[in-house]
Amino acid sequence: MRKQEYTIEKINNNMSLRLPQFRSLEILDRVMTGADLKQDNEALQNQIHEMYPIFRDFERDFPSLTFALATGVGKTMLMGAFITYLYTNHGIKNFFVIAPNLTVYNKLIKDFSDPAYKKYVFKRVQEFNQNPPHVITGDTYQQNIAGQGTFNESITINIFNIGKINAEVRGNSVPQVKRLSEYIGQSYFDYLKNLPDLVVLMDESHHYRADRGMTVINELDPLLGLELTATPQVESSKGAVKFKNVVYEYSLAKAINDGYVKTPAAATRRAFDRSRYNEDDIDNIKLIDGLRIHRNTKTELEAYAQNEGVRVVKPFVLVVCKDTTHAATVKAHICSDEFYEGYYADKVIELHSNQKGSEKDENIQQLLSLEDEDNKIEIVIHVNMLKEGWDVTNLYTIIPLRTATSLTLREQTIGRGLRLPYGGRTGNAAVDRLTIVAHDKFDEIIQAANEETSIIKQENIIIIEDDEDLGKEKEKVKPPTVFNDFIAQKEKNLKYARSEEKVKAITGEIETAKAVAQAIDEVISAPVKTLVDFGPTWPEVAPINSTRDLQRPEVKQLVEQRAKEILEEKQGGQLMLDIDPVNIEEKIEQVIAPLIEQKIRFTIDIPDIVLMSKDTQKLVFEDFDIRTHFMDFQTPSDAIMIESLADNAVTTIEDTGFVILPDSNDNIIIGEILSLDPLIEYDENADLLYKIVRQALAYIGQKKTEQDLTKTVAHYKKDIARELYGQLKSHSHLAVPEFEVKIINHVSPILQEEYTKFREDEIVKYTANIPAYEIRKKVVGQYEKACHTAYKFDSTDEHTFSIVLERDKKVLKWMRPAPRQFKIHWDGTSLYEPDFVVETVDTIYIVEIKAHNRTDDNEVKLKAKAAREYCKNVNAVYAGTDKKPWKYMLITDREVTRSTTFEQLEGEIAYYDYAEWDK
Repeated sequence: MRKQEYTIEKINNNMSLRLPQFRSLEILDRVMTGADLKQDNEALQNQIHEMYPIFRDFERDFPSLTFALATGVGKTMLMGAFITYLYTNHGIKNFFVIAPNLTVYNKLIKDFSDPAYKKYVFKRVQEFNQNPPHVITGDTYQQNIAGQGTFNESITINIFNIGKINAEVRGNSVPQVKRLSEYIGQSYFDYLKNLPDLVVLMDESHHYRADRGMTVINELDPLLGLELTATPQVESSKGAVKFKNVVYEYSLAKAINDGYVKTPAAATRRAFDRSRYNEDDIDNIKLIDGLRIHRNTKTELEAYAQNEGVRVVKPFVLVVCKDTTHAATVKAHICSDEFYEGYYADKVIELHSNQKGSEKDENIQQLLSLEDEDNKIEIVIHVNMLKEGWDVTNLYTIIPLRTATSLTLREQTIGRGLRLPYGGRTGNAAVDRLTIVAHDKFDEIIQAANEETSIIKQENIIIIEDDEDLGKEKEKVKPPTVFNDFIAQKEKNLKYARSEEKVKAITGEIETAKAVAQAIDEVISAPVKTLVDFGPTWPEVAPINSTRDLQRPEVKQLVEQRAKEILEEKQGGQLMLDIDPVNIEEKIEQVIAPLIEQKIRFTIDIPDIVLMSKDTQKLVFEDFDIRTHFMDFQTPSDAIMIESLADNAVTTIEDTGFVILPDSNDNIIIGEILSLDPLIEYDENADLLYKIVRQALAYIGQKKTEQDLTKTVAHYKKDIARELYGQLKSHSHLAVPEFEVKIINHVSPILQEEYTKFREDEIVKYTANIPAYEIRKKVVGQYEKACHTAYKFDSTDEHTFSIVLERDKKVLKWMRPAPRQFKIHWDGTSLYEPDFVVETVDTIYIVEIKAHNRTDDNEVKLKAKAAREYCKNVNAVYAGTDKKPWKYMLITDREVTRSTTFEQLEGEIAYYDYAEWDK
């Protein structure tokens, strides 16, 4: 019997389905509720074709539907949603999941049977948390037969590799699964075949189109077949032949456009003439270029992880070879001293079907653990072995050598690298991009880049020049704040020390400076709610509101005392500083004044604020009309049957048709809805509640008398309420609550950002003329007012603006804030990262520079609104104090020139109608 509470909307919400997955579930729901699976196939095919014209034929002896979803969108989760829906809505309890190979087979077993696994498909399905599915595999079905017999007591998911039921067993023409079992009186295959509610789910179903695969699945004669594949076609001598039973197709091109997978890019050499090279030369050029791309990608990913505070993704390269001999030759070349001086000799594995025993097992184990930090493999060489089931997120470069002639194989190979490591797009090109080295065989992809269905668009073609930047090695740099650099410069003096005594003296000076710097940061970062109190002997000091407070005598005394404690701790530890305890205070006094001056001069007081909710969030409901296909409630019978214990004679007291309810039908159902969720505000939603309840009653009451409708409500009131509540939730969202501002710290630590640059490049002086095409590659420094020693810029306009800031007398200091410097959320989850923060003599500005034709973009408006909200909150907190006010400034590229002054931009900038933006 269908469980009313499990609407497809609830399954969608609980399992966090992506839109293509939910669309697939909607289609299955429509077929299951709108078509009769028990009618003959021809009539059923016609009925489904009317619903979905793309569908033409089952192509099997039983009803079978194909859902074609691109790799990386989530076919396994969709199978879990299908199973959940069929069980909760139609009482189907027996499922047979077919895998095309051992890799997919092992993956599916873990996905469906291990609740502790992060990708367990039923993690948020309450029905299965209380009563987990009984999972039987091709390796365990005989033990299950011996131990339990049949499996009608709970939902059963059978997971088999096609080889278990398809291939002949050595020495016997009958596969083991088809042999008679004494425990159940038939073979396990026949047991499955006789189940009246068996549903077959075929993962990567293009594998089951060959004669043998078709035959063995047809023999099962299931109630329904559900096929999932990213490539709904089979290869023939005449090319690819599309499936006829597709009811929904979500292409790779759509998945890329919608942001569910990485963006594939094709890298090729400009005007590459393959006729100039033999095949070995082409292989070598592509390997060298591919590894250059890989090394730069690795550096970019490490910098991204450092800046965002997330785990580091270790990328690897996939090299596709034409055969095993070719693969062995390529591996030998990569392991040679001539190829990157042998660096990759122990970082490469080779996989192909000819490998046996321990070598194959070891390589597969390395393959399965490629995402682990301690796995040093960076290059995987394979020969058509990795087409499905290889679920990794850290493949970033594919080098196809003399292969990829088949459209199916090409998309499957690219599909191995499309999964996103952080679960979604980050907005960082290096993190979100898969690069295919496409000098020769992939030229047709590049030529088709302007086609609507192309998986690679024109803007994602990377042209490799023989003598350009791709040949340069990248390195990471992390420009320090000027305050930290002040101490770092002292450390450089060590290399000029000529005696051990001098080394000890300089070391003592450096450690003293470090101790004072640490004490300054600790005092500045003290919590704002209470007086600074580091220990019982410490003096009480009024709250510190800015770095300028470091000049107060009592604050300076606090810094001195804390620095002395830090040095004494080091003196007694392993450092063994060569500082006379009597002279510690004198040493501190020598450095404290210049360090405080540096801190004040090169720190912008950015408050660390957080918005705290003042009230409980409530549900806000959109107006909608109900879906009625779950509303077929029949009038219950009130007849009473009395059976005599003496002669079993039955007497019936007929239904009088008379029932009295304590309230009206609509009020009773509304009361039941309100009891399901305390977040529903009756007064605010009464009109909508009455509307949908009356729509439901009108539908249920068709062809019923008023008394019959009342009896139906009395009997099914909870079921009706649950159904309407599910539809309400699918048209609701949590209202944004009112917030109050809490100050965590008056001054946040100035964070440092990690950049990448070419190893051979020096840091460029900011006054240099940097071409637009070079600006993103260069690290720019030697500023006098900046809070850090160097920065990278995204555009020439940003670089020009930095020159304007340096030259303007009104500007005291400025910075390009690192990621996470501000906790400003502009779309609910994403953090806004301003281009600049500028402090003048009377104001602190958050500055954004945008192209003049992008100021009306919705994202620009939302970020501007969030930044202005931040400024408003900071100003409200510090109203009446001597703190400088904060303002937001949007500047277009047309307004930024080297002759512009910041004072002009303040006074002459065209202010936007922010009030209109807020609507």
